[in-house]
Amino acid sequence: MKKIHISPAGPCVKSVNVQGDKSLSHRAVIIGSLAKGVTKITNFLEAEDTLNTVKVYSDMGVRIEKKGSAYYIYGRGLFSLRQSKKELYVGNSGTDIRLSLGVLAAQNFTSVITGDGQIENRPMKRVIEPLTKMGARFESNDGKAPVTVFGGSLKGIEYSMPMASAQVKSAILLAALHANSKTVITEPVKSRDHTERMLKYFGADISFRGNRIRINPGEELKAKPVFIPGDISSAAYFAVAGLMLKDSRITIKNIGLNPTRVGLIEVMKRMGGKIKITNMKDKNGEPVGDIVAGTSCLKGIVIKGAMIPKLIDEIPVIAVAAAFAKGRTVIKDAQELHYKETDRIETVVKNLKRIGINAAALPDGMAIEGSGGKKFKYADIDSFGDHRIAMAFTVAALASDNGLLIKDIECVNTSFPGFFGLIASLKGKK
Repeated sequence: MKKIHISPAGPCVKSVNVQGDKSLSHRAVIIGSLAKGVTKITNFLEAEDTLNTVKVYSDMGVRIEKKGSAYYIYGRGLFSLRQSKKELYVGNSGTDIRLSLGVLAAQNFTSVITGDGQIENRPMKRVIEPLTKMGARFESNDGKAPVTVFGGSLKGIEYSMPMASAQVKSAILLAALHANSKTVITEPVKSRDHTERMLKYFGADISFRGNRIRINPGEELKAKPVFIPGDISSAAYFAVAGLMLKDSRITIKNIGLNPTRVGLIEVMKRMGGKIKITNMKDKNGEPVGDIVAGTSCLKGIVIKGAMIPKLIDEIPVIAVAAAFAKGRTVIKDAQELHYKETDRIETVVKNLKRIGINAAALPDGMAIEGSGGKKFKYADIDSFGDHRIAMAFTVAALASDNGLLIKDIECVNTSFPGFFGLIASLKGKK
C-alpha cells in the first residue's frame, strides 16, 4: 500500500492544466465505437478507468489505435460489435459498466461484464430494471456484478427515473439507439447531459429540454472529431486550493463547463469564494473556459436539492472547503454518496474528524463545523481505496499545520495519474 506525505503550501500564483474529462473520455470511446467512420479523440484521459473502456470495446471487435497523442476509433455502426471471447472487465469504472450494460442489452449475443472488488459491491439494479423493460434479460449477483447480459431486440419505453443518475440515463439512451421505437426519459432533477450532447453531435435523432429527453432510433451515428476539455472534477481540487491558500490565485485552463457540472463553482461563490470563469468557447457541443480561484474568506452554507447532481463527484473536496470555512455547512439530498467507490458520507466524515473538524454523518449527507480558516491538524488519512477521498484530503494537507500522510494512494491512478506531480508544482509564486 503506497502512501505519501503532503506538506503545507505557501502563497501560490500559478496556471495549471489538468487532464481530459473522464466522463467525456468514456463516452467518446463508447459512442465512437457505435458510429460509422473514424473518430479522432484528442486530449483523451489516459487513466485506468478510461483505458479499461478502450479495452472493453476492443474486446468486442472495435479497432482502436493510438497515434501520437490522439486516439482513433474505427467504428462500423450500431450493430457491428462482436461477442467477446472473455469476460468484459471494467476495473473500477462505474461509468464503463453501467453505460456498457445499455450497449450490451441491444446486441444479438450474450456477454458477461464485471470489474474489481469495489465494482462488485456497487448496485446495478437501477440500470438492469429499465433495460429489462426494454426487452433485455440479465443474470447478476443479486443485482451486482458480474452481470450476464442476454442481448437482443429492444423496444422503446417511457421511463420516469426514480433518482437523478447520468449513468442510468445514459445506459437507457445507448440502448434506445438500437430500439424499434422512440424512448422518452423524464428525470426528477436534471443530471449531467454529456451523453445527450455527444449523441446529438454524432447525428442521433435526440431532443432534450429541462428534465425530459426523447430519442428516436434509426439514425446512423456518424464519426466526428472529439476534443476532450479539462475535467472540472479534476480542476475542483486546484480551485479549492486557490480559495484556501493565503495570498494565492490559481488559474485552471481549458476546463469543460457543462451547465450540469458547474455546481462546484456556484457553491464556492455562495460560500464567498472569489472564483470566476474567463475565455469561454465551444468545443464539439460542450462549453469550455478557464477557472480562476483566489484567496477567500469562506462561510458555511446549506447545499441540497437540484444542486446535488451538478456536484456529486466534487462533494469530498467541497467538504474540505467547508471544513476550512467559518460556520456550519450542511449537505443534504446526497444519498448517492453511499454508492460510490466507498460510502463517501462515512469516509469523508471519518477523515474530517481525524484532522480536527467537528463533522457528523447524516442519512443523506453530512454536517460540518468549519474551522474559520484555522489550519488542520496533522493526521494519517485513509483513502479507503477511493481516488476522490485521497485527492480531497491532499488539498486539506496544503492548508494544514504539518501536512497530512495520505495512505493507499494507488487508487488515484484510476482517474488522475498526474495528480501528485501537479500538486507538487503548487509551491511558491510564478
